[in-house]
Amino acid sequence: MSLSYLEAVVVGALQGVTELFPVSSLGHSVILPALIGGDWATDLDVSAPESPYLAFIVGLHVATAAALLVFFWRDWVRIVSGLVSSIRYRRVSTDAERLAWLIILATIPIGLAGLLLEHLFRTVLGRPVPAAAFLIANGVILLVGERLRRRAPGSRPVLQVIADKAEPRAHGPSAERAAVRDLDAGITGTEADLRSDRRIAQLPLWRGVLVGSSQILALLPGISRSGVAMVTGLSQGLSHRDAARFSFLLATPVILAAGILKIPDLTGPLGAGIGGPVLAGSLASFVAAYVSVRFLERYFRTRTLYPFAIYSLIVGAAALIWLSLR
Repeated sequence: MSLSYLEAVVVGALQGVTELFPVSSLGHSVILPALIGGDWATDLDVSAPESPYLAFIVGLHVATAAALLVFFWRDWVRIVSGLVSSIRYRRVSTDAERLAWLIILATIPIGLAGLLLEHLFRTVLGRPVPAAAFLIANGVILLVGERLRRRAPGSRPVLQVIADKAEPRAHGPSAERAAVRDLDAGITGTEADLRSDRRIAQLPLWRGVLVGSSQILALLPGISRSGVAMVTGLSQGLSHRDAARFSFLLATPVILAAGILKIPDLTGPLGAGIGGPVLAGSLASFVAAYVSVRFLERYFRTRTLYPFAIYSLIVGAAALIWLSLR
């Protein structure tokens, strides 16, 4: 396999953006080379057996995870401290302790599924036409998720909002209003993050695991990990911002582990001769991911998944038609 610097930088930036935007990084990594054709289609074939491109793609996950760790470093300090205190004192009582165990338990299903199913899904479905079809399905998931959330009855109790002691229980749309009130009151920065983490930590365990388990769908190229996690979070009563933050926190250990597992491939025969492009692509992925999460963390304070649903439907349909006619 030959990998040019241009290919590496373009794919790296694409990975950084689409891994966090709810539009599927794997789907774009499969579809784009096929649309460009030529050497791109040959060099960047994720479905090929022992594909160095796959090692390169998953290796970029380390850079993406690093960007998430840098952006959410305060949250991770609290989460790790909560885990340490929970183990030390054998308790699960504080928000940080609950959030730590919620993330751990919610990550187990996707971790196991990835180990068991990733190779099968990649070799069977990691081709341009199935990826385009699943990108359309991703748009449908986002669209239906938004519609169902807006139709959900406001009396369904889901999580305890403890942004301040006077805040009542929030259900579905009222959680969204609580987030808006925080903005209206000028609450931003660390205090807003703390309130968001508290609301997430109040999710019942089985609901948090359900959100984490939904990421299994993202093994299908074209289905977005952050997208399905957000839709499931919304269905469990989280606001858009809280659902996005929870999806990013859940994605960090998953993306980091996936990247670390492929590092031996990059340092072995599969990575021979592509060290420079890998570094260039990783840098592009880190920068793109950091800018993306910074943008999305603000975007989802007041906005919805509809634009990403429309994008997935249009791009997926256009790619499917184009690839089918070639």
